[in-house]
Amino acid sequence: MANGNGKSLQGLKILVIDDSKTIRRTAETLLTKEGCEVFTAVDGFDALSKIADHQPDIVFVDIMMPRLDGYQTCSLIKHNKVFQDTPVIMLSSKDGLFDRARGRIVGSEQYLTKPFTKDELLEAIERHVRQ
Repeated sequence: MANGNGKSLQGLKILVIDDSKTIRRTAETLLTKEGCEVFTAVDGFDALSKIADHQPDIVFVDIMMPRLDGYQTCSLIKHNKVFQDTPVIMLSSKDGLFDRARGRIVGSEQYLTKPFTKDELLEAIERHVRQ
């Protein structure tokens, strides 16, 4: 599938977890155009059932969410034997060193600051998803 021309995203399953409808819609629009299958969740609890149902190739998760925040959600994904190797990218409107470090501790692969660009989103996927 990956043939080096940047079209390796075709058919990838991506889960975007964010309590902001705008962020979910933006990511979904960008990624669908690239041929990805996009699932969205409004918080960590919503996300856990969707991960089990859809088994995404990569997960983008907002840090600041009600009920179950991004750190807790990432930690739960990484402690699950089935999904521990699924790359998790943290999304945050803060670009703090502490947040980045905490993201690493719970096992996230990368940290993107919102608002992210299309290129940042695609680059994160290409970096962490090996087809």
